[in-house]
Amino acid sequence: MRDITHKTNTLRTAKATGIVFCSAETIRLIQNNELPKGNLFDVARAAGFIGAKLTPQLLPHCHPVAIDGMDIQFNFLESEAHSGVFPEIDFQRSGIVITADTKSIGRTGIEIETLTAVSIAALELYDMLKPVDKILEIGHIKLLDKKGGKSDRQKFLDNMPTCAVLVCSDSTAKGEREDKSGKIISQMLKDVNAQVVHYAVVPDEKEKIQQYIKDWVSEDIHFIFTTGGTGLGPRDNTISAVKEILERDADGITEAMRSYGQQRTPFAMMSRGVAGSIAETLIVTLPGSSDGARESLEAILPAIFHARKMMKGGGH
Repeated sequence: MRDITHKTNTLRTAKATGIVFCSAETIRLIQNNELPKGNLFDVARAAGFIGAKLTPQLLPHCHPVAIDGMDIQFNFLESEAHSGVFPEIDFQRSGIVITADTKSIGRTGIEIETLTAVSIAALELYDMLKPVDKILEIGHIKLLDKKGGKSDRQKFLDNMPTCAVLVCSDSTAKGEREDKSGKIISQMLKDVNAQVVHYAVVPDEKEKIQQYIKDWVSEDIHFIFTTGGTGLGPRDNTISAVKEILERDADGITEAMRSYGQQRTPFAMMSRGVAGSIAETLIVTLPGSSDGARESLEAILPAIFHARKMMKGGGH
C-alpha cells in the first residue's frame, strides 16, 4: 500500500451519484409500497453504509479510513432536479437516483468509499427490484465532487511565493558538516511551486542570523525558513535571535509542526521553534535534522502560503 504517513489529517468530503434505471410500473409499485420484498430505500441505504465501511476489504490498495459522516439519498429521476448531472437522453427513461455525501477527517480521501456506497446501494436496489422488473440497469456511477488534501492545495498556490532558506549551524559554516536540511527545505518548497531566491549558511550567532533576516525582509521576501538552532544546546541561538526581531507571533504554526512531529518521534516536543512576521514577511524556524525539517514542512505546506494574503490585509 502507498505510504501516506507524510500526509496531514484534514477534513475530506466527497459526493457521488448513480442511477438504477427501471420501468415506470416499478416506480408506481415503489410509490404505493407494493414491492414483494418490502421497504426498499432503508435497506439499500443500510447496504450502502456497509459497503462504504468494507471498502478496504474489497479494494486491496485502499487505506482504511474513518467515515465520520455519510448520507445516502434516493430520488426518482427527473430532468428538473437532475439536469446537468446526467445526459439529457436519460430523462426519457424512469429510474432511481442515488446520491451519497461523505465526510472524514484523515490523511487520505473518502471518494472511493463514497463511490462504493453508491455502487452497493445500487446493487441492493437491483436485487430487491428484480422480481418485478426485467429491464433493470445500473449506470452513471460517478464522483461529483471531492474536497480536502491535494484537491484544495491550488487555492494556496495562485501566486508563486518567494522564499529564502537560512542554515544556522556552526559546523556547517566551518565546512565540517554537509548541509542536508537546507537542501531538503529548498527542494520541498520548489515542489509546491515556490521560488527559492536565497540560500545561505551562517554560524549560530544571533547578530549574523538577524542581519540575514533583516536584509531579506527589506527585499520583501515573502517567506524565510531557518533550519538549525532550535534545540536545547548551549549554542542553539536561532530561536532567541528570531524571537527578538519578530513583530507578530504565529504560534499556531509551531504548534502544528510539533503536533505533527510528536506523532512520529517523542523528541519533537523538545523543539523550541518559533514563527512570526516582520512587515509582510513570515519567518519560520525549523529543526536542523533532516527528518525534523522535512516533517515540520509537511505539517504546514502549502497552507502556510496563505499567510502572505493575511499579512497584506486580505484576512482569512
